[in-house]
Amino acid sequence: MIGEGFEAVLAAARRGEEGAWRRFYLELQPVLVGYLRGRGCAQPEDVAAETLLQVVRDLRHFTGSEGKFRSWVFSIAHHRMIDARRHDSARPAQPTSDEVLARHLPADRFEDQAIADLGSSEVAHLLEACSPDQRSVLLLRYVADLTLHEVADALGKEYGAIKALHRRALGALRAHLGVEEYPNRASRTLTSS
Repeated sequence: MIGEGFEAVLAAARRGEEGAWRRFYLELQPVLVGYLRGRGCAQPEDVAAETLLQVVRDLRHFTGSEGKFRSWVFSIAHHRMIDARRHDSARPAQPTSDEVLARHLPADRFEDQAIADLGSSEVAHLLEACSPDQRSVLLLRYVADLTLHEVADALGKEYGAIKALHRRALGALRAHLGVEEYPNRASRTLTSS
């Protein structure tokens, strides 16, 4: 998070200063991709880029704190993800043949990608225990580092509903792991809001 300098960075971005936009990009892009990947988005980098373009177009209309800003950005990301899913279901992709891949990609690229994705596959395995709404809450809470109030704003739901989804999601994770209590240190972190 940017912190105390948020208002100055926001004002600079509204003036079109490249340094401010770079700071927003570096702050938001990795967590947007993580959220979208965790939600099973087929092209998380593309949807994150579309989200940031929408932020650039609409920034002049935004007012509020950094927390509100992050909620606003993740709300845009959520809607862009839904749009991408609708688009993909209307126009199914044709898989690229193995011959084309073999000609255009080095042989070790697949192994490198598999190693790089190891962490996200473990997270995806854990998130299988949760409903789609619970996944959204967990990803926004812990990947995007939003408070439960900010998650409610981003998803357009009441705070009480988000709090219940959060509690049920943590319960689903505990049951999925087959342990009575989530690891002690993580339990304190995951349940605080």
